[in-house]
Amino acid sequence: MKTTQDVVAVEATIAQQEWTAAFGDVMAQVADCFPRRDSRLLAREAVQAMLMELERRNCWSLAEALGHGGPHRLQHFLSRGVWDHDLARDRLAVWAAGELTEEEAVLVVDETGDAKSSTDCVGAAHQYSGALGGVGLCQVAVHLAYASTRGHALIDRELYLPAGWAADEERRLLRHVPDAVEFATKPQLAAAMLARARSLGIAARWFAGDEVYGGNELRRTARALGFDYALAVKADHRATTQAGRLTAAELARRVPKKAWMRMRTGHGLKGDRHYDWALIDVIADDAPAGETAAAGHARLVVRRHRYTRELSFYRCHSTTPVSLAGLVHIICTRWKIEEDFQGAKGTTGLDQGQVTSWSSWMRWSLISLMAAAVLTVTRARTHTADAAGIDLVPASPRELLAVLRATVIPIPRRDLDHVLHWSAWRRRHQHRATACHRHWNNVTAAATT
Repeated sequence: MKTTQDVVAVEATIAQQEWTAAFGDVMAQVADCFPRRDSRLLAREAVQAMLMELERRNCWSLAEALGHGGPHRLQHFLSRGVWDHDLARDRLAVWAAGELTEEEAVLVVDETGDAKSSTDCVGAAHQYSGALGGVGLCQVAVHLAYASTRGHALIDRELYLPAGWAADEERRLLRHVPDAVEFATKPQLAAAMLARARSLGIAARWFAGDEVYGGNELRRTARALGFDYALAVKADHRATTQAGRLTAAELARRVPKKAWMRMRTGHGLKGDRHYDWALIDVIADDAPAGETAAAGHARLVVRRHRYTRELSFYRCHSTTPVSLAGLVHIICTRWKIEEDFQGAKGTTGLDQGQVTSWSSWMRWSLISLMAAAVLTVTRARTHTADAAGIDLVPASPRELLAVLRATVIPIPRRDLDHVLHWSAWRRRHQHRATACHRHWNNVTAAATT
């Protein structure tokens, strides 16, 4: 008779093998993005270090964990090293999507913010971020995730430059923002990533996002690229029906009581989550060039909370008929990207880089996404042992990572000589920094008197 310990032991053995294979596969995919052997090896080290058991992840902590004498190699690798991070991004996206691929896969877009202490970091400004719960000094980046029943992972990202940042030539020069980078709205950044995914041949049918991405132009772009979509819209969003042009809220009030359907939309620690849903036929207003408004199937989906009666609205379009249950499944898949944000920030340091320039931000975020993708693919590849009659939920990414840290992921270097070396290095660096700040303050004070 199998015990829970037996099942977990079998899964752990398989996970070790699959992690080694997945890590080797992704590094082989990006190998030719690094023209020098030392940068290629440093990339391998950086991805592994992101998954080590560390309190914080930045160039200092990663370098110390890897056994380096200082952070300079990693800092050079991220800021000035010669390697093609754009090509590596594309290779990662194709590899991760290929591992998780299925016909009904969904590309999910959303943004997340990282709190900053000053505007010295590229793109940092006082702006709204849902991750911060309001307006704050932060960087905001738009991300694209690939989601299927096999798993989900972040496969692309673009840093949002506020209009003031994009127009400030001095700050652009200081942070090495490429001349080709211009101000772009978040929906425009999402459109660029969608187009890139399509050009790379990434297999996905659907595109999903929240209200920020429910505008007409992005919906038209999605259709032109061949994606069906399910995008949240606001209550005052106007849609055309046979009864005229009405807001989403007005259309919801016209739904007959018997037309609402209660469906389970997920399972949490406190049990199943149920909402009431309604489906309304609308006339498409986003037909790309060469198509008529009647092409495909345009719907407005309304979600109603069972107790508060709060409403949410989703504009959907598909080339073939899709049931309400099918659309609800796509709409709920959108939340997978929130899990990806939590995982990447919690386990692979997506928001901890402390980098300031354009290239270093792009490269740090890429290394974080690579580490998270390897973990996701390892989980997808790990075939769960026969757990019939065993009371076990599937291993979460954190549970899997705990096993991998105990087996195949390198242990941070912590011998006494190394710890003392780094203690001395940090104290010496901080002494010099304090002296520099004091000198700068004296110069500034003298200039103003």
